[in-house]
Amino acid sequence: MIPLRFADQIQPGTFEYTLNHVVDNELDLTVFESRYRNDYNGAPAYDPALLLKIVLFAYSRGITSSRKIA
Repeated sequence: MIPLRFADQIQPGTFEYTLNHVVDNELDLTVFESRYRNDYNGAPAYDPALLLKIVLFAYSRGITSSRKIA
């Protein structure tokens, strides 16, 4: 297996690059931080920024069903 970096896979000027930049640098996601950690039980929580990127990308492609997104 060759380790891949996501940042190396997206090209500047594409929608994916812009979406990644906006979510990482322009949006204030601090409201999600209090619920992000799941230290007491269950599986480790996913990063809210990553989940937001997935949902926004899916919506941009016309996929609104959570089952199809999964």
